[in-house]
Amino acid sequence: MIYGHDPRTGENVGAALPETDRAGVDLTVSAAAAAGAAWRATPAEERAVALESVADALAAHVDELWQLADQETALGEVRLRGEVGRTAGQFRLFAQVIRDGGYLEAIIDHADPSLAPPRPDVRRMKHALPGVVAVFAASNFPFAFSVAGGDTASALAAGCAVVVKAHPGHPNTSERVAKIVREALPYPDLLGLVQGMQAGADLVQHPGVVAAGFTGSVAGGKAIQKLIDEREEPIPFFGELGSVNPVVVLPSAPKKEVATGFAGSLTLGVGQFCTNPGLMFVPEDDELREAIVEAVEGTSGGPMLAERIRDGYLGGIERLGELQLLAEGKPGVGSLAVTPKVFTADLDTFAAKLPHIGEECFGPASIVVTYRDVSDLRPVLERLEGSLTATVHGTEAEEVGDVAEVLGRKAGRLIWNGWPTGVAVCWAMHHGGPWPAATASSTSVGATAIERWLAPTAYQDWPEALLPDELKDGNPLGIPRRVDGRLQA
Repeated sequence: MIYGHDPRTGENVGAALPETDRAGVDLTVSAAAAAGAAWRATPAEERAVALESVADALAAHVDELWQLADQETALGEVRLRGEVGRTAGQFRLFAQVIRDGGYLEAIIDHADPSLAPPRPDVRRMKHALPGVVAVFAASNFPFAFSVAGGDTASALAAGCAVVVKAHPGHPNTSERVAKIVREALPYPDLLGLVQGMQAGADLVQHPGVVAAGFTGSVAGGKAIQKLIDEREEPIPFFGELGSVNPVVVLPSAPKKEVATGFAGSLTLGVGQFCTNPGLMFVPEDDELREAIVEAVEGTSGGPMLAERIRDGYLGGIERLGELQLLAEGKPGVGSLAVTPKVFTADLDTFAAKLPHIGEECFGPASIVVTYRDVSDLRPVLERLEGSLTATVHGTEAEEVGDVAEVLGRKAGRLIWNGWPTGVAVCWAMHHGGPWPAATASSTSVGATAIERWLAPTAYQDWPEALLPDELKDGNPLGIPRRVDGRLQA
């Protein structure tokens, strides 16, 4: 049986839930596949309305949902209310994406017999993958990256059915969210839910699954990829894994503001963010150092989401203990609570300990690396692994030198005078990056996340009556298209 646990006390909370056996996984995937066939044939406007119904349902249950999730995550009312709102917002965004139609990338090249050789009539657009998408829920976001998270919202928007492997850190929250979403969908079986580690393995190897999405650790991502590699038919795997999110502070940056912002970003949600600033390069400056120490010492720890995550953090702290401890916050309360810690080293010492010292330590821990001149940073930045984000703080753009060029190859999102924690749900957002930040060049947040679950089809000399409406000459749906090389709105 699976139990939820209160991170504040370690006690079981909620109902005991059975693990899903292989037969249960098969039944869930089969039901989702049948519903998905009808969903793919549903007109775009009806699918958009259904996604908005899901958003409304989630928002209507916020009072119930945040309390249920708080029992299993200890993340608190403010954070969890906001996360329900963000989750509902993702569904509303994808309703807009469906209505816009640009995500289909419809292209028409009319026949041209004057060319040598003559060109046939060719029309191309993207369609939903024909099957079920497997989604592995994350531990640190019980709503936004879980059962009704971005992977689920984008896959449903694309026209796919989804089966989610619930995270053991919030099993009862997962069950309740799944029920709310199902009741808002025209085909309840479009969203399936399975519980248990073995169920996750059975799910990703099920022949009805055509793609998988995952948010979690590098080890977890590698384990899923291994299972996929054992399949008779391979499928795409979109994983968001580890990230240290380097921050470069230029000499012109305001010291007090940088120190305060760093401490707040580092300890937000007990540091349990994939965009946590785990590495910061700062100029050698006693005033800045003192400001960082003061800001970090003013923070407090708290309970982590699960014993496994707490143990991973403590192991990471032991590894970072090779460096000098710069500052630490106040201890948290409870058996799963941890203390924020910041370590320091000069640039040469840090470089000598790469690559292991530069690995992610998930939680409120970071390394402050001091440098003498901005020009010294490039060879060290070149050796860093890929990240979701990279940040630069300063007031003089010319100070950046070639740092921006290097960071642009190391991260999926570049930030100027801000902090990486907090990912806006919008059309332009990219939440991914080079390995190990992600397994593929895609995003798990924002409108273009829908691209994960689509595949193109070209129609050559196909009769007008058999063409999808999106490719008919009259453009009955009024979507953006490229016709004979020209983009038409």
